[in-house]
Amino acid sequence: MQLPSLMVAPNGASKTHDDHPRLPLTLGEVVRCARDCAAAGADGLHLHLRDGEGGHLLDSGAYREALTELARALPGLAVQVTTESGGRYGPGHQAHVALHSGADMVSVSVREICREGEGLAARLYDEAAARGIAIQHILYDREDAVHLERVLPGGVQAETQLIFVLGRYVAGQASDPAMLEPFMYWLGGRPADWAVCAFGRGETACLRAAVEAGGKMRVGFENSLLHADGTVAEDNAARVRAVAGFR
Repeated sequence: MQLPSLMVAPNGASKTHDDHPRLPLTLGEVVRCARDCAAAGADGLHLHLRDGEGGHLLDSGAYREALTELARALPGLAVQVTTESGGRYGPGHQAHVALHSGADMVSVSVREICREGEGLAARLYDEAAARGIAIQHILYDREDAVHLERVLPGGVQAETQLIFVLGRYVAGQASDPAMLEPFMYWLGGRPADWAVCAFGRGETACLRAAVEAGGKMRVGFENSLLHADGTVAEDNAARVRAVAGFR
């Protein structure tokens, strides 16, 4: 199983309609957004769900319902579920959702899953591999990358899925293509299945740089509402169209 070349992350854990009126919150809105983004060129969806009050939701049953609906509506679209804590969930809950949501693609932050020790992470990685669940490892900096190598059984291999997150923990969440360089230095030319997501106005330039370096892209309102010229995108599909030609 390989990462999609252009995954859309349309909502994230905390943004609301106050941030953008076209940000999808309900399952129906997510499905309609996914359909528009697939038509614009996305071949994968990074899935966040919300509860009845719009809060971040990690729930295996809700994920199964959403995956069933997305498979019915968009049978050719790859769907990856998040295990992001969002400040609400602990590592044990995150690991349970990763293994029991019915998804065959999940994203997991090594920084989050190791908050209570590294043993849970190693067990999760082993069990996911045994069940055929592809984990994309979320890396915010080079220290996360080194940490992953320490706890990932067998280390980073050609089939290991990674996402390098640019600009999350800097002032103003402003990304720049130069932020990719430490990850590339760490990877050192080794084969891996990697992608980039980037925050703020720099998202477009960062995704172009990722493709030029041999990587893949994740775009969408979870990370940025802005086009390269600083204007606010009409919707997630507009952001997909803005970068789809980089492939």
